[in-house]
Amino acid sequence: MKYVVAFVTTPGRAVSERLSKGLVEGRLAACVNRVPGIISRYRWKGKIETAREELLIIKSRKDRLSKLVRWVKAHHPYTVCEVITLPITGGNLDYLRWIDQSLR
Repeated sequence: MKYVVAFVTTPGRAVSERLSKGLVEGRLAACVNRVPGIISRYRWKGKIETAREELLIIKSRKDRLSKLVRWVKAHHPYTVCEVITLPITGGNLDYLRWIDQSLR
């Protein structure tokens, strides 16, 4: 597994824009998709919460993952921010090569 997709939720557009721009500019991500209008339900400090959020879908490589996670944690307003990843096990080889080129 060389490539990964990471998911990060944010409280809204301004944070999503700042994070996505910083990740791409810092070559920690080749591409970040912003998905507005999600509703999240979760348990926080013993209570069930519901929040309007945005979801960032981040394409990167495994060798950038620890830096990516540290960077998001340092720039995210949540106390415990979501950064979870899944392996990319296949796909368009031209796109995967593009990820490599974008992260150089």
